[in-house]
Amino acid sequence: MTLDFKWNRLESLTAPALYEIIKAREAVFVVEQQCIYQEIDEMAPHSWHLSVLLAGELAAYARVIDPGLRFEEPSIGRVMTLGKFRKLKIGRALMTEAIAFTEKNFPGTGIRISAQAYLQKFYESLGFQALGDTYDEDHIPHIEMVKAAA
Repeated sequence: MTLDFKWNRLESLTAPALYEIIKAREAVFVVEQQCIYQEIDEMAPHSWHLSVLLAGELAAYARVIDPGLRFEEPSIGRVMTLGKFRKLKIGRALMTEAIAFTEKNFPGTGIRISAQAYLQKFYESLGFQALGDTYDEDHIPHIEMVKAAA
């Protein structure tokens, strides 16, 4: 299995690539997780967008928000794998790429995430530590986590 990792700022995404990202994010975060919220937000223009393609098809996605916007540190968010690709366990490769990119482009800052609580152990296996208790975000339990600067 060969994964193709593509990084873009919003302004460099093609219209078809942006369409596929929006369609996928809505399918996972709004429809599948049954969260009624404005999925496209003001962070998109201030983020690096990571598309993971398998045989030319969008399989997974995450974004890295610039430091000082959502958190003091850069933040990895909107982490998702489309349903038909989940059995391939692409999530670890997706996060490994996102962490490496963030540490390279924002050295010495650490990384902060707002993780769905059921994925806490997964993120801990990648070097994140939980901060505080779980909280409700769009009717899904979340926990704030941080990865110390490399």
